[in-house]
Amino acid sequence: MLRYLKLTLSATALLLTAACSQNELQGEVTVLRLGHTLDTQHSVHKAMEYLGERLDYYSDGTMSVVIYPSSQLGTEREMVELLQIGSLAMTKVSASPLEGFAPEMKIFSVPYIFRDNDHFWRVLNSDLGDQLLSGIEDFRLKGLGYYDAGSRSFYTNDKPIETPGDLNGLKIRVLNSPTAVATVRALGGAATPVSWGELYTALQQGVVDGAENNPPSYYLSRHYEIARYYSLDEHTSVPDVMLASLPVWERLNEQQQMWLTKAMEDSVEYQRELWKTSTQASLEKVKAEGVTVITPNKAPFVEAVKPFHKSFEGTPIGDLITQIKAM
Repeated sequence: MLRYLKLTLSATALLLTAACSQNELQGEVTVLRLGHTLDTQHSVHKAMEYLGERLDYYSDGTMSVVIYPSSQLGTEREMVELLQIGSLAMTKVSASPLEGFAPEMKIFSVPYIFRDNDHFWRVLNSDLGDQLLSGIEDFRLKGLGYYDAGSRSFYTNDKPIETPGDLNGLKIRVLNSPTAVATVRALGGAATPVSWGELYTALQQGVVDGAENNPPSYYLSRHYEIARYYSLDEHTSVPDVMLASLPVWERLNEQQQMWLTKAMEDSVEYQRELWKTSTQASLEKVKAEGVTVITPNKAPFVEAVKPFHKSFEGTPIGDLITQIKAM
C-alpha cells in the first residue's frame, strides 16, 4: 500500500511539473525544468547550475533552469520518457543506455578505443561526435552536448583486479547496455545489470561482487564502504549526455535555442575543469578511507578485448572504431 501511495504521489508531482513547464513556456520567462539522478556535490550537477546562470545571462533573465537532482523525478529511463512527451525539458543520461535509441551510441561501451583523454575529446568535439548526438532525434530527443564522465574502472568487494583473469567468476554490475555486458564478458566477468539506486544494497548483500565506474561516482555513492578494492584499468570512457526534449526544443524560438546552445557550451567547459579536480580529490579521499587503489598493467586487458573489437568488423560500429582510431 505504501509503495502504491509513493508511486501515486510521484506521478502526481510529475504531472504538476509537466503542467507548470507547459504554462511557463508561454509566459514572459521561459522556465526549463531539468531532472537528473546525481548527488548535488557531483561536478555535473554543479555544471547544470552554471548552465542556468549562463542561460540567465545570455537571455537577459528571460530564460531560467530549475533543477531536480537525486532522482526526484524518477530514474534516468523515466525522465527520458518524460522528455519524449514534452513534460520535462532536460535530463542527463550516460551514453551507454542511449544505444537502445541510436545503435551507434554503443561505440562508447566498446573498451579501449580511445588512446587518452585528449583523443577522447577530439572525437567528441568532431563532426563524428555531433553525428552521434543527432542520431537520437528520431526518438524525440535533442542531444545538447557531452559532459566528462572520465573512465570506468572496476571496484570489488573481496579481491583486487590486477589482470583480466581476476574477473573470472565475479558478478560485476554494469550499465543497462548490451555492449557494456559484452565488454565485461570479454574480460572474463559475469555481467549483471543493476540500477544505480539499488547498487549499494546489491554490493552489501552480495548480489554482485563488484561494479565499474569513475572515481567521483565511486566516492560519492559511498560504494567504497563495501567494495574496498579499486582497480584503475580504465576500460571504457563513456560520456554523460545532456538531453533536451525535442518537443520542448521546437517550442523555443531560434534566439532561445541559440542562447541555450551557448550556455551548454559554457557548462561543458566548466564541468571538464571541475571533473579533473573531482577525480583527483575522490581518489585521495577513498585512499584515506583505507581503499586499496591498484594501477594494473593495461596491456593484458587490451589484448583480452581484441577478439571483441574484431567481432565488429564489417558493421557500422566497426567503421566507427576505424574512424576513431584514425583521429
